[in-house]
Order: sequence, then C-alpha cells, then structure tokens
Amino acid sequence: MMNIKFRTAKEEDSELLAWAMLKSSRSGKKLSTFDLIFETSDEKVLLEKLAQLTKTKAKSSNHFSNFMIASVGGKDAAVLCGYEPRIATEAKLSEALSELGVDETYLERIAAFSNCDTVLDRRTWMLDYMEELSEFDQVEILKELVQKSLLTARLKGYRNTQTFVEIDCVDAELVYEKLGFRLKSEHRCEHYSDQFGRAGIKRLEMHL
Repeated sequence: MMNIKFRTAKEEDSELLAWAMLKSSRSGKKLSTFDLIFETSDEKVLLEKLAQLTKTKAKSSNHFSNFMIASVGGKDAAVLCGYEPRIATEAKLSEALSELGVDETYLERIAAFSNCDTVLDRRTWMLDYMEELSEFDQVEILKELVQKSLLTARLKGYRNTQTFVEIDCVDAELVYEKLGFRLKSEHRCEHYSDQFGRAGIKRLEMHL
C-alpha cells in the first residue's frame, strides 16, 4: 500500500500548479481557455502567467490556497483544485486577471466556454485541474486526493460536489466515474466545437 501524503499548496508551488492548470485546460487540445484569456499559445508565457495567477491578491478559484498536492515517497504526485463558487466568483477571477493586466474583454474571448452550461452552482463544492504526474499514473492516488478534498468540503457544510469534463474526453470522464461521479447534464455547443474541437461540456456530480 502506498504511503500517500497530502498538503495544501503554498505560494512556492506556483509552477507545479501552473503546469496542472494548463495541462488540464488543454486536455489534448491545441487551444485552451487560458490561451484565449492571455491571447497567446506560447507555453512558456502561459506557464509564467498562470504561476502569477495563483499568487494574486484577489483569491480566485486559481489561487494557490485552493489547491491540494499529493506526494508519494517525498515526490509530488498529483494536483487537485477544490473551491467554493460562492466565494471564488467570476468577479474575483476578473479582479485577479486585472492584477496581471488582463481587462474584462477576456469574457468575450471565452464566450464559447462560458455559454456551454458552465454556470457554477454556488451550493456545491467544485473540483478542477485534477492532474497526475506521468511517473505515477495511478487512480488510487487521485481517489485519495479527491477524498481529502471532499473531507474539507464536508467540514464546510457541503453535501454535493461537481466538475466539468469535455464531451469526447473519455479518459478524464472515466477517472471521475471511478471516483464515484455520475453524469448530471450534457450540453453540446456548436460554437464550442468550432473553437475547441470538442462537442461540448458534461457536468458530473457526486453526493457527499
């Protein structure tokens, strides 16, 4: 049995968190919402911007304090973001991006994503950016990491958790299904398909 340890991310973990955010948001695509927000597809620049986003004064969903890291044998193994939509609002994200010089026109650039059934339920605990470093690749680590995050959710009074996966992104959906998530809704969007090459978004849910 693996000896998995968990810790809340710190500011110095920003590069790891940036990697997880970019990898998760691209999910095999050439383009992600972050490419649109920062108006670049240069991976080095995006990683720098995302690392900065985790450290802004405004605590958006991307703030380092929302992330948890699992380690095995003293090595970082997996990353997960768990946050409260009632606190980490869209306005907070706009505020955080403003600190990085991004004005609210970014909302127009990501309209295909925002309009595809991605309105957050403020009564739920949201999970995002679940990524495992390639040298580990074991569902057990992700399962334990999710359970650790959900323990925090329960302590805060939440009884429901949700996440989004793209339609046709089978690997990500299978992982969440193994963790106990079930399909809540599916929304196909032509605009989303044109922009990202995926049919749309699935909302997955699990009761705590």
